[in-house]
Amino acid sequence: MKRKVQVGLIGLGTIGRGVAKLLLGRQKELSYGRGFDLQLVRIADVDITTPRGIDLPAEILTTDAYQIIDDSNISIVIELIGGIEPARTYILRALEQGKSVVTANKALLSQHGEELLQVAQRNGTYLYFEASVCAGIPIIRIIREGLVANRIQKLYGILNGTTNYILTKMAEEESSFKEALARAQQKGYAEADPTLDISGLDAAQKLSILLRVGFNVSIPVEDIFCEGIEKITSRDIE
Repeated sequence: MKRKVQVGLIGLGTIGRGVAKLLLGRQKELSYGRGFDLQLVRIADVDITTPRGIDLPAEILTTDAYQIIDDSNISIVIELIGGIEPARTYILRALEQGKSVVTANKALLSQHGEELLQVAQRNGTYLYFEASVCAGIPIIRIIREGLVANRIQKLYGILNGTTNYILTKMAEEESSFKEALARAQQKGYAEADPTLDISGLDAAQKLSILLRVGFNVSIPVEDIFCEGIEKITSRDIE
C-alpha cells in the first residue's frame, strides 16, 4: 500500500488556483511511480466564498492558515500568498515543525532567504523555490544539482520577460514605451500596475536569489543597483 503524502496550500489567487487544479485534477499522474500518493487535503485563503472557477470540496477550505501549518498529518506546505508577512511567519513555523515548504515568493526569498534556508537545514527539512526565478526553467535545480561539481563564474540572461517584451517592441517596431507597455498589458504579460517589472525590482529580487544559489553569497536586494526602463525613449533605442 502506498504511503500518503498530504499537502496544504496557503493562497488561492491566480497561481494558487492553478496549483490546486493541478494537484486535484492530476493526482494519479503526479503520484505515479513515486511510491506515494500525493494528496491536497487543505487550502487556506482569507476569502473562501468567492467563486474561483474551480470545483473545490468545501471541507478542505479554511481561512486559518495554521490549520495547515499545525496539522501533524500534513508534511508539505505550499505558500502562494506572496509578500513578506505573514508569509515569512507561516514558512518559519512550518519549517520549525519539520515540514517541507514550497514557495514562489521572490520578494520574501530575496530578503529572508538565508534565514529560511538555515531554519530548514536546522530542522532537517527542505525549502523549495524553483518557481521564484526563470518561470518554468528549472535553473535552481540545475545549479544545485546538475552543476554542483562546477565553479560558476557568471550568470547572465533575461530576468524579466515583461521588460524584455517592451524593449523588443521598441527596438523592432519603433513603438514608444507607453505603446509597448499597453500591448504587454493587453496580452497579459504585464500587470495592471507594472511597477515591479518596469522599475527593475523584480529582476533585482531574482538576481539576489540566483547569487545565493550560484555563488553562495547573500546580497540583500536593496544593495543591488537597478534602474528601471520607464525613462527609456525611442531615441535611446536608436
